[in-house]
Amino acid sequence: MPSICCGFQSQYTYHHLLAFLLTFFSYVLLHASRKTFSNVKVSISAQWTPSIQNDSLPAFSPSQTWEEHRLFADEEEATLFLGALDTIFLFSYAIGLYISGMIGDRMNLRYVLCFGLCGSATVEFVFGTLTEWLHLYNVYLYCGLWVLNGLLQSAVWPCVVAVMGNWFGKSGRGFVFGLWSACASVGNILGAFLASSVLKYGYEYAFLVTSVVQFAGGVVVFFGLLTSPKEVGLYLESETGLGPVVKRDSESQRPLMSDEEEDDEGRDGGYYSVEQPEAPKEEPPQPINFLQAFLLPGVLPYSLAYACLKLVNYSFFFWLPFYLSSNYGWKEAQADRLSIWYDVGGIVGGTVQGLVSDFLGKRAPVLAVSLLLAMGALVGYSHSPDDQVVNAALLATTGFFIGGPSNMISSAISADLGRQDALRGSQEALATVTGIVDGTGSIGAAGGQYLVSLIESRLGWMCVFYFFIIMTGGSILFIVPLIYRELRSMWRDLRGLNQQL
Repeated sequence: MPSICCGFQSQYTYHHLLAFLLTFFSYVLLHASRKTFSNVKVSISAQWTPSIQNDSLPAFSPSQTWEEHRLFADEEEATLFLGALDTIFLFSYAIGLYISGMIGDRMNLRYVLCFGLCGSATVEFVFGTLTEWLHLYNVYLYCGLWVLNGLLQSAVWPCVVAVMGNWFGKSGRGFVFGLWSACASVGNILGAFLASSVLKYGYEYAFLVTSVVQFAGGVVVFFGLLTSPKEVGLYLESETGLGPVVKRDSESQRPLMSDEEEDDEGRDGGYYSVEQPEAPKEEPPQPINFLQAFLLPGVLPYSLAYACLKLVNYSFFFWLPFYLSSNYGWKEAQADRLSIWYDVGGIVGGTVQGLVSDFLGKRAPVLAVSLLLAMGALVGYSHSPDDQVVNAALLATTGFFIGGPSNMISSAISADLGRQDALRGSQEALATVTGIVDGTGSIGAAGGQYLVSLIESRLGWMCVFYFFIIMTGGSILFIVPLIYRELRSMWRDLRGLNQQL
């Protein structure tokens, strides 16, 4: 037992923990602000439309609507515009991911990450708080701010995945990234809590709280995050070992300013040595272009699979509280609390499935089994009775089998693809590949939001769930070649082991 503990300590350092926590909470804060917009839509809609206390009164004329500083004549128009803002955000976010991934591989990841966090916080403050304080209501202003917000937020995910990929090797990455990828679900829960806590004072204060907290988080990340082990003299010697074996570089441990001069050159890790040959400087890895990253093995099938899966996952994110309220007649506060169980299932699912994939040494077969079970879970949840306890249990199960694979593709698998053998360690592609995978997924999610509203309005919620089942099946189809290849590899390994025995 002591040897295991010593081995663990030799694998992971304080710097690994700090990188894990800072990147985790960076995306927690970002997703909390994103969830805030979803949670205050009812209040925004009410603020943007005239308040008619008596149905017998005549409707406001266009001039009266304008004089009352209202954007829309009724809540239906306001709701349609809020839905359009969701689509605008997701498309700009998707486009930004393709760009920010390449920027992240060419610039300091910490600078890009902090720019995205602080810039997005500023835009959200202007969008939700400043415009309300100044009574500045303008459709074009809101659209422009939300496009800018999508572009700024897109800088965060590729950077945090790239930083995590720099710190944690492939072996054990499934479990570590599975646990870490709970950041989005934790952010949803935090965002719901923060918004509900101050919503009684006005929706502008919900934006104020989340934007201030996110900006402060960006400042902390700027001064505290180390983007690579090399910044503190630690090196990942192997991508395939039991863990990130590290070695220290005494040069990087020195202070920037010191009274000691050239005599320090004879030291090695705090001890003097008789002679120390001068190590050649390593050439920094060169970033690859977008097309090269797109053509890397596994990037295209996983990107297309994630487009289908993120459509389903984000549909639950955007529509679940509304579905629970409209389909079961539950109060909005009850629906918000109940929707948290989907995120809880996703947290557990990502961690457990990542651990299983580490044990097997394969990702695709674990994804396939989970997605097959997800199709059954969707069928079961679509027939959930009018009982909150049963609904919560089915919702957590659905989140386990949908949110889990979604977290794996967007984090651990993206890191695997950006650190694969085809690059041979001489090229940098992690942030670019992450941007491609998540960007393609966001395009699918953006188009899906319009399709969900169209199917629900014309055919009902049951057909929406059938649509989700088809999309989940599509995710499996896109990775069939990878599943076949990894199963063959597992079978060869098993036969070789039996022959040895």
